[in-house]
Amino acid sequence: MTDDLKIHRLTSRPQFLAAAKGVSEARGAVVVQRLDRADGNAAVGLGFTATRKIGGAVVRNRAKRRLREAARALAPQFGVAGSDYVFIARMGTADRPWDRLLDDVKSALTRLATPRSAPQPAPSTPAPAGQDS
Repeated sequence: MTDDLKIHRLTSRPQFLAAAKGVSEARGAVVVQRLDRADGNAAVGLGFTATRKIGGAVVRNRAKRRLREAARALAPQFGVAGSDYVFIARMGTADRPWDRLLDDVKSALTRLATPRSAPQPAPSTPAPAGQDS
């Protein structure tokens, strides 16, 4: 997590669909999806989307502009090299106070940067002798 990460934009549908298969984190007015590309490229990919559910074109564009600016400010510091991020606007993104939106994006990025351990399966106990399972 350094300030000198190369950043490129995700523009094609397959890039967004691939990121959707990664891990995601919802925080306040934003959902952030992260895909570890594992392709050896250290650049960070950023994509932004807002569905019609959150409002008309003006509201969607405002929400995406705000997410772009928040990501521009925080992704170099909290993003993981070699990852693609998709920022999805939620209902309150366009109207959320700027400092709270920054907190939402920062907490989602830091949560996605920490590796999650896979849930361990519960140890199975053998069936008592003489019983079928």
